[in-house]
Amino acid sequence: MDSTSTMERPMMDGGSGGIGRTRSEQLPPTAPASSAQSLSRTASAETVLSTADVASLSRKSSFGKRSASGGSGAGGNSHGRSHIRKSRSAQLKLDMEDLVSSGAALSRASSASLGFSFTFTGFTPPPQHEFNMGSADLAPFSDDDIDLEAAATTRRRKNLMTEPTLPIYLKFAEVKYKVVVKGAEREILSGISGSACPSEVLALMGPSGSGKTTLLSMLGGRAAADEGCISYNDEPFGKSLKRRIGFVTQDDVLFTHLTVRETLTYAALLRLPRTMTREQKKEQALDIIYELGLERCQDTMIGGSFVRGVSGGERKRVCIGNEIIINPSLLFLDEPTSGLDSTTALRIIQLLHDIAETGKTVITTIHQPSSRLFHKFDKLILLGRGSLLYFGKTSEAMPYFQSIGCSPLIAMNPAEFLLDLANGNTNDVSVPSELDDKVHMENQNLQDTNSKVDFRPSAQDVHEYLVDSYESRVAYKEKKKLLAPLPISDDMKATITSSKREWGTNWCQQYSILFCRGLKERRHDYLSWMRITQVIATSIILGLLWWHSDPTTPKGLQDQAGLLFFIAVFWGFFPVFTAIFTFPQERAMLNKERAVDMYKLSAYFLARTTSDLPLDLFLPVIFMVIVYFMAGLKASASHFFLSMLTVFLSIIAAQGLGLAIGATLLDIKKATTLASVTVMTFMLAGGFFVKRVPPFISWLRYLSFNYHTYRLLLKVQYDPVPDILMTSVPLDNGVTEVGALVAMIIGYRVLAYLSLRRAKASNS
Repeated sequence: MDSTSTMERPMMDGGSGGIGRTRSEQLPPTAPASSAQSLSRTASAETVLSTADVASLSRKSSFGKRSASGGSGAGGNSHGRSHIRKSRSAQLKLDMEDLVSSGAALSRASSASLGFSFTFTGFTPPPQHEFNMGSADLAPFSDDDIDLEAAATTRRRKNLMTEPTLPIYLKFAEVKYKVVVKGAEREILSGISGSACPSEVLALMGPSGSGKTTLLSMLGGRAAADEGCISYNDEPFGKSLKRRIGFVTQDDVLFTHLTVRETLTYAALLRLPRTMTREQKKEQALDIIYELGLERCQDTMIGGSFVRGVSGGERKRVCIGNEIIINPSLLFLDEPTSGLDSTTALRIIQLLHDIAETGKTVITTIHQPSSRLFHKFDKLILLGRGSLLYFGKTSEAMPYFQSIGCSPLIAMNPAEFLLDLANGNTNDVSVPSELDDKVHMENQNLQDTNSKVDFRPSAQDVHEYLVDSYESRVAYKEKKKLLAPLPISDDMKATITSSKREWGTNWCQQYSILFCRGLKERRHDYLSWMRITQVIATSIILGLLWWHSDPTTPKGLQDQAGLLFFIAVFWGFFPVFTAIFTFPQERAMLNKERAVDMYKLSAYFLARTTSDLPLDLFLPVIFMVIVYFMAGLKASASHFFLSMLTVFLSIIAAQGLGLAIGATLLDIKKATTLASVTVMTFMLAGGFFVKRVPPFISWLRYLSFNYHTYRLLLKVQYDPVPDILMTSVPLDNGVTEVGALVAMIIGYRVLAYLSLRRAKASNS
């Protein structure tokens, strides 16, 4: 809830009680029922607890869960209950504090965006005269009303965290980065220095193109700096550090057809350490769902452009959950509030604060935060044109710029004011006297009676003044702080220096998890009504056109051969253009998951290619059952199943070609163009249109899976094959054709795998 309710009772007999906001890990001992009242808020969507002897509590994704029991007695163990609403919509925790004294007064128990609402929760405040009863007649909230589920959940999460959060102090000094654009060198970052400590949220702010994302990528180990030093607990970046870093990209890279629960569960199964059991990993995923307030949408698909799913704020929280599920020491986020409304953005930033309070270091880029968001950050880095304009505490940013003569002339958002300065815009901003004098001196030669000179400083002048001011006033002091020793032991430093790569699961487990994930994700596309209708309609049309064809006549034989060739072409064309999109579409997801060592590339590739097979072979069965018997082909079980097996081999070979083309180019337009030319060439060389191919190009047909499939179908239907249907190459027992298709199945996939490895190496 976003509203705040306040319940107050007057002082009674020199004692009062209240509800205070504490951390859920620090629940105080319960007070006697006659002298204390306690309320607790946890991460469930809506829960009402009202029984004194609850044996066990379980989480549910329902909108509300209530239990009630009647009771009596005002001074003893009270069984009278009032309904308590619990919400986690803004990820703030409201817990217990001791309530000492015999009175029972309820005070304000909310934060900026959470509160109790009696009407909504069903709690009915007693009439005013009831507040004037003595303490002996007052029926207080019992200790049994304490949220046992919150405590149990917290304890369970602590047990599942096999490793405590390792505090990591991030330092970076004189970081520079350059790129070459059309032969010209362009400096993206020029000498950026700063630091981030555990339990802090550092914001990287600046206008578009100022280098925020580039700096974040370097700090997160996703890119290498040309110059400068980046250290983690005074140690360089190592492979073992990948499992201690969470990186949330600006684009929400998620599988469209997986639910929230499935997305986080698969991430937990792949990323959490081997020391945890499968059930513990699933429990950890469920804990993250409740911790992020996603319980209402946990069974909803993520969705995308053409699939309805969760909201933008929920998608962002799922992305954050994917990273914090491993209990990282460093969490990087690239513009987590982009595209969100101010209330949702505030909840995301408050969530980051809650994460940082557990000892994690949080670094995020932010484009243009509201004033409330701006004051939530502990530290701030302001970038402008790749240069450092300010680094320090957020609360000291405005006083610093006022000290150098830059202050807003009207009331405005501090973030808006700083971004205006970073862009060189001095409208509604006081201009420092030094900068004003400089501009007057530069423009005094331009004055004449016929022209008007604008004495406002240019954007370049403002930028140079801000850079010089920071270098002369603050930079030396901040760089000196970077040299200070860290308050951690040498043993703790050594934990991140290991160069050994750590995997959360073994190869077989990775394959199994990725195989199941692939089936769940792609079943919606492969088994969609549109695709099923397409295949059934095509098969019925073919069956009607070749209705009970007669192979006893030469013309009927040629007609039936045309049908067999169409089957070979159709089930060669269809899988190619389905498989082409596999790796280009999943490129972003593959890069994201491989960057954090979720799985080995070989496990992903094999799982990806084999999980398609059950889905790829479902539609051909429907197709062949309809066409085969409507067209009057040989109606025996052996001939039917041999024809089906031939089509299966063709499909798997064609799918391998599509995977190879897609993995080699990783560009959908280029891959589609190349596949169109290749499939057309294979079709023409398939042995139906041209039976006497010139010798200098006859080798082409041996590369065509259409050619081998067509010959095998002829062999199954007609043995021996009539001369009128034969090409210049005689047809033996079909072993050569089967061997050629098997070689294509293996060869194309090996080529696709090597192409992916090459693409991975180039990205690294």
